[in-house]
Amino acid sequence: MTRRSVLVGTGSALPKRCVTNAELAQTVDTSDEWIVARTGIRSRYFAGDGETTGSLAIEAANNALEAAGIAGTDIDLIVLATTTPDLTFPATATKVQAALGCNGCIAFDVQAVCSGFLYALGVADSMLSTGMASRALVIGAETMSRLLDFEDRTTCVLFGDGAGAVVLEAQDVDEATGRGILATKLHADGAHNDLLFVDGGASSTGTIGKLRMLGNPVFRHAVTNLADVLREVLEIADVESSRIDWVVPHQANSRIIEGTAKKLGLAMDRVIMTVDQHANTSAASVPLALDLAVRDGRIKPGQLIVLEAMGGGFTWGASLLRV
Repeated sequence: MTRRSVLVGTGSALPKRCVTNAELAQTVDTSDEWIVARTGIRSRYFAGDGETTGSLAIEAANNALEAAGIAGTDIDLIVLATTTPDLTFPATATKVQAALGCNGCIAFDVQAVCSGFLYALGVADSMLSTGMASRALVIGAETMSRLLDFEDRTTCVLFGDGAGAVVLEAQDVDEATGRGILATKLHADGAHNDLLFVDGGASSTGTIGKLRMLGNPVFRHAVTNLADVLREVLEIADVESSRIDWVVPHQANSRIIEGTAKKLGLAMDRVIMTVDQHANTSAASVPLALDLAVRDGRIKPGQLIVLEAMGGGFTWGASLLRV
């Protein structure tokens, strides 16, 4: 037997307002055809008044807890990945903690942009496996629309808002066939942080800033890095790619997802794709797609799945688990 972090529930949340490409084209110099051809995105959700990263995280967390059949008071660890916290401090995770009634549990934020959920998952898994906690909520939540420059037509069409959450429980399982996280691999390379960034910050400009991206080099790095880290995590677990039931990738761009799958020789019918519905929701992207695929029945208990993401920094990572 071995102690593993087992996925026991998933949940997600979206803002009320869905923004189609056609609606965006009314105020931005773009078109539905242009956006779909280059990104695969057809719509995204933007947070409105009263909707924040924290409120979306709380809703996603409650949905995950309901799916797991446990109460918020049973959680002793909350790790929330976000680039768009409600406040500079305290951590948005503490807002979630208070709303769920699990006061006294460990709660903190992780910032690794689009890779944030993978980083948060790795941190939570380590804490569960060493006995620091027994049940964890791992959340990715973003309101990226607050950072968009709607004069930058090549970038503002790419992003949306949302949240996704999973409940992990430490369990003793059979080492060969048991459920849980089998391997995680994380990377960062700060030499490229000028290719995807926000031009503001509390200590540098005193402003929130706007998102800036050089699309072509980011695309090239993404396809290479994601394919490499997927191979790495499979090697760590000694699992052949042919055994993978599903890949749940970061939903940034359909061409990146398709390019990564091609480099690995994976058929697209084994890849979960939601970018057309949600656009790039940064740290919320992977858990949002995961929850959708669990709830519609594509992802089933006992299957092997790989989660992967890359974001500004650059940061990137992947995790292999049996659900």
